[in-house]
Amino acid sequence: MNDVAYEPVHASDIQAAQARISSVIAPTPLQYCPRLSEETGHSVYLKREDLQDVRSYKIRGAYYAISNLSEEQRSAGIVAASAGNHAQGVAYACRTMGMPGKIFVPTTTPKQKRDRIAVHGGEMVELVMVGSNFDEAAQAAREDAEERGATMIEPFDARDTVIGQGTVAAEILSQLTALGKNLDTVIVPVGGGGLLAGITSYLADMAPRAALIAAEPAGAASLAAAFENNGPVTLESVDSFVDGAAVKRIGRFPYQVIDANQSRIHAVSCDEGAVATEMLNLYQSEGIIAEPAGALSVAALQSVNLPAGSTIACVISGGNNDVLRYAEVMERSLVHRGLKHYFLVNFPQEPGQLRSFLTDILGPDDDVTLFEYLKRNNRETGAALVGIELGDAGDLGGLLERMEASKIKCEYLEPGTPEYEFVVRT
Repeated sequence: MNDVAYEPVHASDIQAAQARISSVIAPTPLQYCPRLSEETGHSVYLKREDLQDVRSYKIRGAYYAISNLSEEQRSAGIVAASAGNHAQGVAYACRTMGMPGKIFVPTTTPKQKRDRIAVHGGEMVELVMVGSNFDEAAQAAREDAEERGATMIEPFDARDTVIGQGTVAAEILSQLTALGKNLDTVIVPVGGGGLLAGITSYLADMAPRAALIAAEPAGAASLAAAFENNGPVTLESVDSFVDGAAVKRIGRFPYQVIDANQSRIHAVSCDEGAVATEMLNLYQSEGIIAEPAGALSVAALQSVNLPAGSTIACVISGGNNDVLRYAEVMERSLVHRGLKHYFLVNFPQEPGQLRSFLTDILGPDDDVTLFEYLKRNNRETGAALVGIELGDAGDLGGLLERMEASKIKCEYLEPGTPEYEFVVRT
């Protein structure tokens, strides 16, 4: 990475920000989680940023950055780009401070997030949908800001934003101290890196022995790519499922902070299916409606080795999840747990072949959840895409053996392969 001079963030900066925003943004709970503590053998606490007014920690950095603007900058208006959560923080600040804002979001942003942006911003905010991902929306926002002389409020790649996000760590330490506990590890979701940089900066000064685990989605691992390349690098593509962390390139300023503290940070990539599974677990066991990025920290907790009895804080970064997405959440979770599988099945043109498939190949606890002929014309002949949900993940071996012995030709579509992505995901 090229040496670029930057001004580090210190605990004193974050404490000043905390004093600035405390009249508007109340601390969120740090809740002990009995289930996760019992499962892992640690003392696990959940930092409930999903309980913010805008259901995300993003309001911290957005409000603090906007509060630092001059009167001239405020009158010129502000511009922001976001996958949804930063936009809500900006919209909230625009309405409460009475300044106009223009917010750009990708066309893939869930409707629930778009609706909440409109609610928080009211008449003070104009919402623009553009591009297929955050990076494309951000480019459009920067071009608009430059053209109109407005101020761009960065979602993660700015010092004030990082400082604001660091107030999460200040609250965690204060809350654990009140419980007579010391923080051993904090698990932080990573997209553009602003939250990780802010928390890292505070802990470096106030809890230098605490470790950090950076949890990012496997389909958008921009931090891991930056570590490998010794600096930020643009990913060719990202999986947009974890929309709050689906960023192609980690921020320059956050990476500078992270790089300076790299010895204390362990990066973990979480499979999107594991994230979906933890979303469901949080909902069913704790009643927490976490968005995909909000479940990243808990997904990472399940895959890391930490000293027994550690005190761990998992940041539940947001709860802006559209209920209409739960079908996809369930699907990804089933595939991840080995319960849902897809096959291309060519039935011989003989009577009784479908009945043979159901009685001779499927097991007693297996269900057909999808059956679709792939030909556009003459739909009742040719290959069919068949989705099967198993009663137990261990039943797959027997199913494949029965398929192999049958004269019905079955091709298994393995998750992660181009064939699977093309046939199943499209």
